[in-house]
Amino acid sequence: MPTSPGDKGYNAIVADPGRAVLAFDYDGVLAPIVGDPELAVAHPPAIAALRRVAVRVGTLAVITGRPADVVVRLGRFGDYPELAGLVVFGHYGRERWESRSGEIVAPPLGPGVAAVRAEVPAVLAGLGVAGEVSVEDKGSAVAVHTRRAPDPARMFALLREPLGALADRHGLIVEPGRMVIEMRPPGFDKGSALRAFVAERGGSCVAYAGDDLGDLSAFAAVDRMREGGLPGVKICSGSAEVPEVARQADIVVDGPAGIADFLDRLADELGAETAG
Repeated sequence: MPTSPGDKGYNAIVADPGRAVLAFDYDGVLAPIVGDPELAVAHPPAIAALRRVAVRVGTLAVITGRPADVVVRLGRFGDYPELAGLVVFGHYGRERWESRSGEIVAPPLGPGVAAVRAEVPAVLAGLGVAGEVSVEDKGSAVAVHTRRAPDPARMFALLREPLGALADRHGLIVEPGRMVIEMRPPGFDKGSALRAFVAERGGSCVAYAGDDLGDLSAFAAVDRMREGGLPGVKICSGSAEVPEVARQADIVVDGPAGIADFLDRLADELGAETAG
């Protein structure tokens, strides 16, 4: 059962869908977590349900730590006419892609990411773990994934300090996630992106669905908007890896399949037809 504030937020969306803003993380929410990030294609039932909701809800957004163009490609968000109004924020809000234009807008990138990208291999080699982890070049960030290591959690703990020191030397911040340590420029987070977008669109209510530590800033943004009188609901795509997210959510569902069920329920209440 949802919390009381979450129930109020959900009911507000049903009552005024045209002015609702629904936002989602991508990995772990609209797509399953997989060992190779390049294989994280969207969960078909979740996208079908999203398309159903899109014809009734005023604004849909994806807010991800990944590059916007990668998520657009993996999610095939440019392929569906129902998603013509979708906005994808990449790199925690640094990038913005709009379906109607197909263009990405982002500020210039400083030198810190290039420096970290160049030094990460030596750091991993010095620790003797280069062959046990994978490095993802996100363009505006560098991520080290430990999921393929024999003991992913132990490897994650081992790398936190040296990668944090590397990021700090070059003016970057560390964004820990589900068996991934990401080094990225400061100044952007999902919560700031969500609040600014809701204000831009004049939203009367908001929902955000996430699964990882980087989504907690968006949950906090929903809390602040609720304190200001804007109804909202926080949805967790559940995972045993990051129980902190479930503890702060109004509703917990079972991964992308649970997100699909949640959206289908909402679409049913809004009288949306099945996506073709």
